[in-house]
Amino acid sequence: MLPKALTNVIDALGSLPGVGPRTAERYAYYLFKSNSKIAEGIAEALEHLHTGVKSCPVTFALMDADEDLSPLYTDSERDKQVVMVVEEPLDIYAMEATHAFKGTYHVLGGAISPIDGVTPEQLHIGELIKRANNDNVKEVIIATNPSVEGESTALYLEKILHEQNPELKLTRLARGLPLGVDLSYADQITLSAALENRTQL
Repeated sequence: MLPKALTNVIDALGSLPGVGPRTAERYAYYLFKSNSKIAEGIAEALEHLHTGVKSCPVTFALMDADEDLSPLYTDSERDKQVVMVVEEPLDIYAMEATHAFKGTYHVLGGAISPIDGVTPEQLHIGELIKRANNDNVKEVIIATNPSVEGESTALYLEKILHEQNPELKLTRLARGLPLGVDLSYADQITLSAALENRTQL
């Protein structure tokens, strides 16, 4: 019963992860009834999304299409000998928001998951090994997600990196209970990590 143009927008928005039919309808109707400049701005931004963004050939972080390497790698104030390994590009920006890390990053492009058909060969692990040699890396910080897949990936990285370079320092981000969470609501992986990483008072 809705106009075709509005239905098309609802269907397009509904294809986004986490956006259900009702949310897609609300977004589409909002765009229709608000100033047309808003919809035009969104359309223009989307039009240039794939042509304006690419992955760094060294770190696999996202960067502007007209750049050769990620500024997070070329910045002379960043320590190339310390590399934090993350699963996805957006994980970098969560860490950067803390202003606490001055090393560089390496994006795996996912996590090992046999159920989903993701094998180590499909991730940027070979490039990490090559980079560890080329940049004379002293420490690799494994910052995979605290999930079954993230834990499996971390264990695989520890094994293969130690095999390639026994002198390389490997560390993990501390894991445990976040502030404001009751013990009864914490999952088993989080509780186990909190117990393992307990500190002396």
